[in-house]
Amino acid sequence: MTTRAQIFTTRAQPITTPYDADITNFILEQRKDGRASDTIRTRVQFLKQMARTCNINDPEQVKTYIANADWNNKTKTKNADSYTAYARFKKLQWTPPKYMNVTKLPFIPTEQEIDLLISATGKMTSTVLQCLKETGIRIDELTHLKWTDLDVERKTLSITPAKGSNPRILPVSDKLIGMINSLPKNRPTIFQPHKDSLRDYLCTQRAKLADKLNNPRLRQIGFHTLRHYKGTMEYHKTKDIMHVKSVLGHKAITSTMIYINLESALFLTQNDEWTCKVAHTLDEATKLIENNFDYVTEMDNVKIFRKRK
Repeated sequence: MTTRAQIFTTRAQPITTPYDADITNFILEQRKDGRASDTIRTRVQFLKQMARTCNINDPEQVKTYIANADWNNKTKTKNADSYTAYARFKKLQWTPPKYMNVTKLPFIPTEQEIDLLISATGKMTSTVLQCLKETGIRIDELTHLKWTDLDVERKTLSITPAKGSNPRILPVSDKLIGMINSLPKNRPTIFQPHKDSLRDYLCTQRAKLADKLNNPRLRQIGFHTLRHYKGTMEYHKTKDIMHVKSVLGHKAITSTMIYINLESALFLTQNDEWTCKVAHTLDEATKLIENNFDYVTEMDNVKIFRKRK
């Protein structure tokens, strides 16, 4: 009987180093420890790449390899963390190098750019992008969506969390429901389950559109970009960071705080023109709030609301 570990090693690139047994046993140990397949895959790819030029059982050689690699500090830290897991498995004496990471605010495209990309891509890719734009879920969460997770009557998607996120139920538009229902129903999952294939389709189609429109910014739009877009727009709309945390499924509020800075930077030069309305009754006030008006103050027995133009 074929085990999941055997399937994994079959799909991975062929091992052509003297460390076949070590890497294979490392894979099995990682699976026993409950590590996610994507995490294992990333770690194994790094080990195999490194094993072509140095002894992966010699921590000093590994440290030199990482130091000389043409990577940014974030990638060096990530790969050092991968080796830490391997060194622990092999019981090697290893002190991870420390690199100072430069934190940058992620790229946020305009809604027009996102919609251009959605309209120019194929049926599957455009539906993926629309779903990510509306929900802000991770690509791993999207590829695990099942047809049973879509509630057409309530217009919601039930999200099974990835990377330690919280489970959640998110609203979706009639447009997205229509796009999803137009996809073939020949598998339990709504979308193509292999995210690398989805990413390849996106890269090919966005490159063509970027060249056609002479807009290199389109090349920067990836799946995770739309998660950042959703978080930023939700905070701009509500100014409620706990709401954004709930939508994105973050366990810790520290992961969500970036969207305060993003929203501030993105709308720094925005024109401060407002549409103002007054509410004389509770019903009128409720309707204004439902239409994204913010309460400002009360004067002459009426409540004043405003919404940015």
